[in-house]
Order: sequence, then C-alpha cells, then structure tokens
Amino acid sequence: MPSRSTYTLLRVRGIPVGVDWSWFLVLFIVIWFLSGFYSDTLGASEDAVQPYVLAVITALLFFGSILLHELGHAIVALRNGIGISHITLWMFGGVAGLERDSRTAGEEFRIAAAGPLVTLAIAAACLGLGMAIEGGAFWDVTAREENAGVSSVVAVLAWLANINVLILLFNMLPAYPLDGGRITRAAAWKLTGDRETGTKFAARLGQLLAVVMIGVGVYLLLATELFITGIWLAVIGWMLGSAARATVVRSELNQRIGDVSVADVMDDDPVAIPEDASVESALDEYFLRYEWPWFPVVDRARRFVGLINRGAADAVPEPSRATQRVAELIDTGGGPDGIPAETVRDDAPLESLLGNSELRRLGGLAAVDSDGRLSGVITLEQVGRALREAVGGGVELTDAE
Repeated sequence: MPSRSTYTLLRVRGIPVGVDWSWFLVLFIVIWFLSGFYSDTLGASEDAVQPYVLAVITALLFFGSILLHELGHAIVALRNGIGISHITLWMFGGVAGLERDSRTAGEEFRIAAAGPLVTLAIAAACLGLGMAIEGGAFWDVTAREENAGVSSVVAVLAWLANINVLILLFNMLPAYPLDGGRITRAAAWKLTGDRETGTKFAARLGQLLAVVMIGVGVYLLLATELFITGIWLAVIGWMLGSAARATVVRSELNQRIGDVSVADVMDDDPVAIPEDASVESALDEYFLRYEWPWFPVVDRARRFVGLINRGAADAVPEPSRATQRVAELIDTGGGPDGIPAETVRDDAPLESLLGNSELRRLGGLAAVDSDGRLSGVITLEQVGRALREAVGGGVELTDAE
C-alpha cells in the first residue's frame, strides 16, 4: 500500500486526490519507455522531439485513466453511503480509501465492479476512436509494429487501449485485494451468507496468486532475458501477498470482536459543552479544567451538534470571548449518511471503526444513539485495548487497517 505521506494535487467532489512519492518514479519510467515506443512506431529520427512530447502526454493520460478507475469506485461507494478519505496514485496504480467496509454483498459487488467498468469504457473508447480514424492500420500499431504509418493521435490511442485492456485483465483476476478478488468475495459472501468467510476465501486466492507471480518472476529473472519483467512480477506478487495476509488477519480479528459494539467499549458519561455556552466559559470550565483538545457540543435535548477544538476557542479575541457562543465555532463535518463524520452510532460493531480516518485524526469519536443524542465518547486507546483483549494482547488499531 502507498505511504501516507502523499502530495495532494486536487479535490474531486471533496475527495483529496494525491500521489505517493513512488508515482514520480513510475512516471519517469513510463515516459522513458514511451519515448522509445513512439520513436519506433512513428519512425522518428533519433533527435526528434515529438516522441518525448507524446510520451509525456500519454503518461499523464495513463495516470488519468487510473484516476478515473478509482473515481468509479469512489462515486459508487459514496452513493452507497460509504465515505472516501482519499484517492492516492502510486507505483502500482491507485487506491481509494473507503472509510468503512461494505455492509452487504451487493454493496461490495457494486463498488468493486465500478472501477473495471470504467476501465472497460476507456479501452472501448480508445479502440473505437482509433478504428474510426485509421481503420485497419490501427491494429498494426496495437500490435507494436514499427513504422506503422499512423498519426500520432492514433498511436496514443493504441497505447492507451492496450494498457487499459491489460489493467482490466489483471484487475479482474479473482484474488483479493484486486477488484476481481473483491467481486469473488462478494459472490462467496452471498453464497455463504457470511462476510468473513467470503473475505478469507478471496484473500486465500490472493495469497495463491502472489506465490505464482513471485515464482514466475523469479524464473524470468534467472532463466530468461526478461529480468526487468521478472523483478516487476515478483515485487507485485510480494505486495499482493502482503495485502492478502493482512486481510486474513483482519478478517479473523473481525470474527473475534464481531459481537462487541461501540457501546460496550465507550465512555458512557461524556463531558459535553452546551451550544449556547460562551467561549470564555468553554475555555475556563472545560478546556482548562480537563485539558482535552476537543469536546462534543450538544443542544438542550443533548443532541450532538458538532465538535469544538481548543485551537478555535483560543483564536477568539479575549474581548469577544464572553459574548461569542460555542455554536459559532463548532466543527461539523458531514458524512455520506448525513451523520457527522466525527460521530459513530453507539450500536455499531466495533470492527466498523478499523481504518476510520476521523478516529485516527481526532483520537476519539462522539457516540450517538438512533435519535442523534450524545451517549458516549470512544477513543483510539479504548478501541486498541478492546482489540488487544480480543486477541490476547499485542494488536494495535493501526495493525489491523
């Protein structure tokens, strides 16, 4: 998986889109490779600039297609009430960070299938445009023939069609965590009626595929001249195997804590600030007294309104603190279900918090009941303690993500 130190490029529908440092390495490799491809395909001279310009454009379009693939997952996830914390492009493609797991097999299938469908549409569009422009000559360039006698636009379309078909075929392998593995997981989940059984089945297939890829990679590295391909396959296999093993561990952990809910772990006597309290009162009676970085804010019916953090309160000029109300400073981050992102239902299973980005960011979440009233606060430390007790010690929340 990509590292968390990413460079944010833009936001799409509020989702931060960034790149891992490894993306820059792959960008360079892709441009270097494509420069040679276009020189051969177009029959350009060695000092021609056109192949390099086309290589840069094609590399950006390639990563654009990866981004569209991940946005396919993200948009369907949002429509199913699952928040997306980020989309990150890295050396092996892209990843969309889902804030919770699917609740049904159908939900899992729809999200998993969305990305491949986008990739299929991109490949089909490139093929259709290339055929419309050049007809039969288009197939010559897709077959990597030199001096194919086609325009630069068609050469770009041919390469994009090829690479998206390869991405589609690879992603549809029935091994978790690939999209095909997630579809397999959804099918096994539907057949058995148990999510964790489906997850472990798909993850075991992922481990098997990883062993095969590493074996083929080592063979290519040692017994053929395709040593670069061998190294690449072995590295991808190792990454897939690591992800699949982590998925098996998390699935087993979920089974152990499956009956534990947020209410079983949370502090059910939380300190909350009334929304009509003054900022001066919040600082003197809450922040200075308890020394916590944030507090939940509630209305008269004790319904959760939002969070107020110490920094926001300190930023209010002293002369205004007695008259300015806490309600004016609260942080209300809306979630995909209409539920604030800083909250969790008190009847939610504890495993739903694994990988929760807001829990990691804040160190805790406000727990609310079905009517939106504050019923408790659950902290990262409490979740970690519950996980350690479930497995007999030694497991932290970050290890199970």
